[in-house]
Amino acid sequence: MPVRIPLITDPAARVLLDGIVDYAGLFPPAALNVNDAVRNYARYRGGEGGWMLGRFVCPIAQFDAFADVSEPLLPRDAGAIPWRLAAIGTGDHAADAAEIARVNECHRWSWDECSAIVDVVEARAPSVDEIPRIHQAFTGDTVVYVELPLSEDPAPFVAALSHTGRRAKMRTGGVTEDAFPEPEQIIAFMQACLQASVPFKATAGLHHALAGSYALTYAPDAASVPMYGYLNVFLAAALLMANAPVSEVRELLTDSDAASFQFAREGVRWRTHTVDRNRLAHLREHVIISFGSCSFVEPVSQIRALGAW
Repeated sequence: MPVRIPLITDPAARVLLDGIVDYAGLFPPAALNVNDAVRNYARYRGGEGGWMLGRFVCPIAQFDAFADVSEPLLPRDAGAIPWRLAAIGTGDHAADAAEIARVNECHRWSWDECSAIVDVVEARAPSVDEIPRIHQAFTGDTVVYVELPLSEDPAPFVAALSHTGRRAKMRTGGVTEDAFPEPEQIIAFMQACLQASVPFKATAGLHHALAGSYALTYAPDAASVPMYGYLNVFLAAALLMANAPVSEVRELLTDSDAASFQFAREGVRWRTHTVDRNRLAHLREHVIISFGSCSFVEPVSQIRALGAW
């Protein structure tokens, strides 16, 4: 029996997918120039799948270029929804915090100014000792995601984060085969975050709705390797939240069979497990917040190809 993905008016689909994709068109494998990425984002906002669009992901080093391109495209009406940016840090946390403050002052949302705000910053912590330095550098209302290495035990990193109120970030792929973590590493990361009540996001390698073998890049001769799907990852977090057996969560992470997944107004189902709307809302607000993707077309079109709308 084929999977039925609901219309976007179905509450379960809306709750799970609303604003789920942080658009990272500046990053590989797309690696677009600023002009193309910014104009794509503006177009996606008004497109049919625009409800799935989250923040524009921008390296701090490219803020000025972003401003030059986006200025004529930003909403002028104070009643319009502002563009929200997720800034990728340089590693100099104090300088990054100052640059974010400068940009927000230049582009603050008011009645007579263009509407854009940097409300998220993402920084890397190669060691636990880096987490307090990141925490102390950023003040105010900026939401901070700290990327943690999945090659190490995530528990000490997440424990350090839990004392700061900051969020975690995991890298789920890349443009080389060795960039993709093992299912056990993803599960360990999510378990640690759930146990410590630390929200998190994912990035890289999640262009596709379902797990499968996909090309590493857009080059014609690119090798194909097993990748995770964003539905798999988000529903895996939901199953862990419900204390499902780890063995089943592992199966979910690598399940490429569309018939295993069903959506209804009441919730989302994977095999015998159903995640209802209330749990989906909790999942997206408090557990796994979003994922970064250099493509917005693929995550949306693949849901549509499964019968989304």
